Amino acid sequence: MKKNQNQGKQKNSIPKNRRKIRKGSAETCRKQLWKPGNMLYPVPAVMVTAVDKSGRDNIITVAWTGTVCTNPPMVYISVRPERYSYPMIKETGEFVINLTTRELTYATDYCGVRSGRDTDKFDVLKLTRQNASKIAAPLIGESPVNIECRVTQCIELGSHHMFLAEVAAVHVSEKYMDEKGKFHLEEAQPVVYSHGAYCGLDQILGTFGYSVRKK
Repeated sequence: MKKNQNQGKQKNSIPKNRRKIRKGSAETCRKQLWKPGNMLYPVPAVMVTAVDKSGRDNIITVAWTGTVCTNPPMVYISVRPERYSYPMIKETGEFVINLTTRELTYATDYCGVRSGRDTDKFDVLKLTRQNASKIAAPLIGESPVNIECRVTQCIELGSHHMFLAEVAAVHVSEKYMDEKGKFHLEEAQPVVYSHGAYCGLDQILGTFGYSVRKK
């Protein structure tokens, strides 16, 4: 009898809001089991700039990228060793993450499928080289946000090597600043990458903490 009472107490101790599981639609709840793979989508589609010690630069499109730490501010990119930009980053320990927009979609795709070994992508795409403030790699002027990075570690994972990096500087376009100094990235119409397609982000659905904010 005591055992049953204890079981009852444990069951009742679960918060009410956790006992109620909202039922999804029958269509959504039907699942297929797939083999392990990368299904974390959408992801950023960024253009990464790098330069070798002789001064030759390149642009590579990267989708495996993201934030890894707030303090110190750190990011990562994962690059295949056979890519033309890989030895540039490995040699110098520097790169720039340039955010992409709807207007830069063509350039974003081009820089992901064309090698820089025999192509000057800045010239072909008529993109603007801008000097960085802390590192040698150039910024892309048409990008609304440019993040200068210094590599702290390179982890050889498998098909890709992950470059962990500290953020050395951030540049934002004044075009998307309001009179109060707030930056509106959504006005630049950023794009993401999902299952082989470039997708727009057309509207804000909520802001951080809105689900618990008092009305």
